[in-house]
Amino acid sequence: MKRTLALLALGGCLVTAAQAETQLDPVSWLGRIVAAAQKLNYTGTFIYQSGNHSETSRITHIVDGSGEREKLEVLDGSPREIIRNNEEVKCYLPQDKVVIIERRSQRKTFPALLPSAVTTLAEHYNIKKGEVSRVAGLDSQLIILEPKDKIRYGHMLWADVTSGLLLKARMVDDKNEPIEQFAFTQVQIGGHIDKAALKPKFAAQAADWRVQNAYTTEANMDDGEWRFRTEIPGFKKSIGMKRRVQNEAPEMTHVVFSDGLAAISVFIEPLSGKQAAQQSGLFSVGGINVYKRVTDDHALTVLGEVPAATLKRLGDGIEYRKKQ
Repeated sequence: MKRTLALLALGGCLVTAAQAETQLDPVSWLGRIVAAAQKLNYTGTFIYQSGNHSETSRITHIVDGSGEREKLEVLDGSPREIIRNNEEVKCYLPQDKVVIIERRSQRKTFPALLPSAVTTLAEHYNIKKGEVSRVAGLDSQLIILEPKDKIRYGHMLWADVTSGLLLKARMVDDKNEPIEQFAFTQVQIGGHIDKAALKPKFAAQAADWRVQNAYTTEANMDDGEWRFRTEIPGFKKSIGMKRRVQNEAPEMTHVVFSDGLAAISVFIEPLSGKQAAQQSGLFSVGGINVYKRVTDDHALTVLGEVPAATLKRLGDGIEYRKKQ
């Protein structure tokens, strides 16, 4: 009898704790999502979907005395492996026999999709709570981010009620139609996760592969060769750099604009007479829209997970500063 009463009491405590978490305000929920992705150990399989394209990946994330380590393995199509050790990222491409080494990308990856400063998102999105539902066998709280204008997309986020880890993320257009989605199909949060799962599968073969360092140099874009005449409301210049993908390649300019959630990348690459005519216009790759044009012997590429009109507006306002 005492054991039965104890179990009933424990069950009541668990229900109360879960209820307390679901009663958090929407912005506090976003904070939980950020902290969970950075500080928890987890491993699982998720599916990325955009239109008719889908891709399955396995992720393992461990935080210990050496910091944050992560392995992302793409399970469909061409094999790819991304190993992150704090800020260093190594991408193994076995078909090309190449290892690309760079600092951690500005682009967020699932389930760490949100910025650290989530309170700023309220400037550009209406943030509200949806229903509690099941994702990958776990109760999840839906958080909805509705854009306050037409220059960015909306987002729907499902977070584990117990841990706060993001279990599913969907980007939607102005008609609430899905553009792309990430969703765990199976996930383990906490508990024992073997650190051996972080080891690259192709490390032994990679000893004979070409190593490609993506060199970057911080640059002051305000006083540089290029001027950005058109401002996109809410999008601030977060980083500017000179980037060289290969040692022999010409240096390109890379500028990132962000509203805290969505990001727009601008690449400006010098053209040479030997290069073929560059394709211009708008097109999309999965959930990413791309706008290209050529000006002053440079190829401009503007891309991001924002409406195509937003990219064209920014891209058409980029001009070369005439030297006096």
